[in-house]
Amino acid sequence: MNTRIVVTGTDTDIGKTVFAAGLTSLLGASYWKPVQAGLGGESDSETVMRLGDVLPGRILAEAWRLNTPASPHHAAAIDGVTIIPEELNVPEVDGPLVIEGSGGVLVPLTRTATFADIFARWELPVVLCARTRLGTINHTLLSLEALRARNVPVLGVAFIGGAEPETESIVCEIGRTRKLGRLPMLDPLTPAALRQVFTAAFSADDF
Repeated sequence: MNTRIVVTGTDTDIGKTVFAAGLTSLLGASYWKPVQAGLGGESDSETVMRLGDVLPGRILAEAWRLNTPASPHHAAAIDGVTIIPEELNVPEVDGPLVIEGSGGVLVPLTRTATFADIFARWELPVVLCARTRLGTINHTLLSLEALRARNVPVLGVAFIGGAEPETESIVCEIGRTRKLGRLPMLDPLTPAALRQVFTAAFSADDF
């Protein structure tokens, strides 16, 4: 299986990396975070390796590692790094690959290119992670429109948080997409808990 899936979100800090860890584990995939902005603590790659029980050999090196925790275009400027979007190409791996974007769909990679623009060039299916709390309807529908405006194929929405049936329903109805599942907030958040909940909430066949 050579599945390639992009995981993106409606915003930053919504649980996208936790979802990516669960998906990587579910599919037995490799994981790639093209741009890591912020190196003050555990990186997203390290989080996925830990929570997903992913072997180090299946964690691919980032294309750019930026010190500053900010939008990549701004972090790169502060760090004195030049990001060249045309050089950001999907690596070849054996088996499935989960690719995690940075922040939301329209986060700038450079002053002229957003992550949605990169996804469009890759032509890979995208999973949109969305919170279930107040405000998510607007953010999620706008994100879906931004992806579709660039002809990015959308697999569906993965909700994160407590159950909000009406919110989840209207997002998928107006957004003309499907609900892939919902990942509740876990406390404690452990590899075993994530694996158990993720396999109950999501089906590998949907990816």
